[in-house]
Amino acid sequence: MTSDPRIALTTYSVKPRGGVVHTLELAEALQAAGARVEVVAMGDPAAGFFREVDVPVRIVEAPEWGDTLEERVFRWIEAMTAGLSEWRADFDVVHSQDCISARAAARVRDAGAGFELIRTVHHVDDFTTQALIDCQRNAITEPDRVLVVSELWKRELAADYGVDSVVVPNGVRADRFARPISQRRRAELRARVGAEDRFLFLTVGGIEPRKGSAFLVDAMGRRKAAGSHAVTAVIGGHSFQDYREYREGVFASLDAHGLAVDDDLVLLGTVPDGEMHEWFQAADAFVFPSIKEGWGLVVLEAMSAGLPVVTSDIEVFHEFLTADANAVMTSAGDPADLARGMERVEVDAALRTRLAEAGRGTAARYSWAESARRHLAIYADRGLASAPIPSPGGERFGS
Repeated sequence: MTSDPRIALTTYSVKPRGGVVHTLELAEALQAAGARVEVVAMGDPAAGFFREVDVPVRIVEAPEWGDTLEERVFRWIEAMTAGLSEWRADFDVVHSQDCISARAAARVRDAGAGFELIRTVHHVDDFTTQALIDCQRNAITEPDRVLVVSELWKRELAADYGVDSVVVPNGVRADRFARPISQRRRAELRARVGAEDRFLFLTVGGIEPRKGSAFLVDAMGRRKAAGSHAVTAVIGGHSFQDYREYREGVFASLDAHGLAVDDDLVLLGTVPDGEMHEWFQAADAFVFPSIKEGWGLVVLEAMSAGLPVVTSDIEVFHEFLTADANAVMTSAGDPADLARGMERVEVDAALRTRLAEAGRGTAARYSWAESARRHLAIYADRGLASAPIPSPGGERFGS
C-alpha cells in the first residue's frame, strides 16, 4: 500500500442517518488532514446528499424500492457492486460504513480488485430472516480489518463473531451545534411546535424500536397525568427498514396515554441540514431513551449545543456519560423511570445548568480531527490493525 492511499468511504444512503453523517464528517476531516478521499454512496445522482459535501462524491443510482427488507438489501448490494466494480482501480482503501456497501466491496475485492477493505461496524441489527443474518455476519467477517466506535461493540464482535476490531470513537462538530441563534429565530421554531410557553424536549431518530419511542410516549403520558405541559419534538424518520407496524402501534397508543400528535408530540420529520443545529438551540432539553446504539453521536451534538440530556442507561452510553454528572440516565425500557428523569430536568433549573456545563466539557473531548488522525494511521500501517492507536496528547477521546 502507498503511504498516501486513495481512500473511498462507502455508505448505503444519502439521507441524514447516523452512519451517513459519520461518513461525511469523517471524509471531510480526512481531507482537511491532507488525505485523498472520496465518498461513494447509493441514491439519486441528480439529487445528491442531504447537505453540501466538501469532498468528491460518486453516487451509485439506487434501484427500485423492494417490497421486503430482504429484497431491498440484496438489490442495493447488487447495485453497489456494479458501481464499485467500475471504479475498482481508483482506490487503495475502501472503508465501508454499513452491511450493504461492505458486502458489495468484498465481492469486488474478491473478483481481483487491489484495494484493502476496512469496515466500521456501528452496531449489529436484530434481523429475523436467515438470509439477512448471514448477510450481516459476512459483512463483519469478510473485511480485511474491522473498526468499531465503542468498547462495547469490540467485545460483542469478539464474542459473537470471533472478530478482533479496533476502537475509533466518533467525533462531533461542537462548534456547529454550539452556534447560537437569535431570540427571534428561537421563538419562531418554538411557536412552530406549540412550545411558546411550554417546556420543549427534543429527540432525534424518528419513531423506531431501537430508539425506545414507545417508552418515550408512555413516559410523556405519565408526565402529562402528573401535570406537565411539556412538548416533545421528534426529528428524523427516514429508514431503510420498514417500521410502519411499530409506528402505527405507537400512534395508536397516544390516546390511551392522554396525548395528541401536533400538541404533545410533534413530528418534524427530516429537517433541512442548516436548520438542525437551530432546533438544538431552541429546545430546553434532549431526551434519548434508546435501547440499542453503536455510540450515540446525537447525544454529543445535544451536549455541544448546551442541552441537558436524559438518556437510557444502556452500556455503550456509560463509555462517555456518568449518571447525574453529565446526564440524567434512566433504566432502559422503563417508562416510569424515564418519566422521573424527564421530570427532574423539567423542574430543576439548577440541574439543567449543571448538566449543560458538564455536557459541553464532554463533547469537547471528541473531535473529527482526532478521529481522522487515528483513521489515517490505520490506513497507512497494516501493523496497527490489531492494536488501539495511541494519542500523542492534545486532542483526545474520553476522559
